[in-house]
Amino acid sequence: MKDKIRDTATQLFLERGFKSITMDDIANEIGMSKKTIYNEYTNKTELVQDCMLNKFNELSAGIDIIIAMDKNAIEELYEIKKFVMAHLNDEKASPQFQLMKYYPKIYKNLRLMQFDKMQACVLSNVERGLEQELYRPNLNAEFVSRIYYSGMNSIKDQNLFPLQQFPIGQLMDSFLEYHLRGIVTPKGKKILNNIINSNQE
Repeated sequence: MKDKIRDTATQLFLERGFKSITMDDIANEIGMSKKTIYNEYTNKTELVQDCMLNKFNELSAGIDIIIAMDKNAIEELYEIKKFVMAHLNDEKASPQFQLMKYYPKIYKNLRLMQFDKMQACVLSNVERGLEQELYRPNLNAEFVSRIYYSGMNSIKDQNLFPLQQFPIGQLMDSFLEYHLRGIVTPKGKKILNNIINSNQE
């Protein structure tokens, strides 16, 4: 029962935002009484926290599986992007900024976890790209990992990148290409161009 509540709530939060979704909405969507939800969660804040922690763990586990596939570094980033996009429902309601505004403690903890995870992933990716001679040998891996994290968070700001002008799928593709073109070798550029061309077909 708790899994069903959490899964349904997560879906609704990501589709329509944290503020607009009420406990009544979640109960109606599942077809149960609100009292049943309160048997599992003391309040909405507790539910939001459980939903976001579970989603983070789910994404982290999926990313670890992709990394374990031992693809080349450029393909790995595109696979991770595709996986994350499929699990975040295109973030139509900009949940990150609603979370920051209405649940700042949860947002802060999640940001710390995201930073640690993303930095570890990007550092690992840069090291792999260097070994495969796909990334420039003079890269500062620590700088690359931090600027990538910073950019990923900035493009989610709809004041900077309004959805009407920058659909999230295209925005993510543009950002990833922008990131990679700054660090690839000629060998890496060929792989990158092949991936971009195949995605456009």
